[in-house]
Amino acid sequence: MRHFAIVGHRAPSSGHINLNDLAGSSGRLDVLARAISSALFLSHGVREDTTITLHLLGGPGVPRRIRFNGAKVKGLHVDERAIAGRIRSIISDPVPVRGHWVEHGSGIEHSGGDLETTLVEWTNLDIKAYILSKDAPKFSKDSIEQESGFILSDDQDFSPDEKNMIGNLPCFSLGYRWLQGHIAIAIVHYILD
Repeated sequence: MRHFAIVGHRAPSSGHINLNDLAGSSGRLDVLARAISSALFLSHGVREDTTITLHLLGGPGVPRRIRFNGAKVKGLHVDERAIAGRIRSIISDPVPVRGHWVEHGSGIEHSGGDLETTLVEWTNLDIKAYILSKDAPKFSKDSIEQESGFILSDDQDFSPDEKNMIGNLPCFSLGYRWLQGHIAIAIVHYILD
């Protein structure tokens, strides 16, 4: 099973999302929607061996996580606007208690919490977490455990608090340049496939 976690530093955890301005007033939700698409969708189907958790840290309210499970998801379409519409529907609901997942459609759940909450959950589920960073050893299939989780940031670098939290996790590089998150996810899938 493959797991991805992406931090949306400005993406609103509550409030309103403007579907006509995903890159601006919606806190770069376009970046997160593309990450979901790359993580879950194949040309003709869905990757049933993959989950992706969004961490919405911006806007009013407390942090919220949204998890998409490829094995269970139904009715999700590949385009950014449709994915953002699903996220908009979720953030109109109150944020659940931190660590308590509430279903919001087939294969889509949301919970209160942040990256630290996800890392604790992954540890409890024996999911080995890895950071993708350009300043690290080259990514290799032989270096990765079967049940793996990959952590990425949106268009911003990890915050100092996040860097402290993930500082001891193994890091791997997909190249010497910063890549967009959805491209990094596609490369991970390519290497592990």
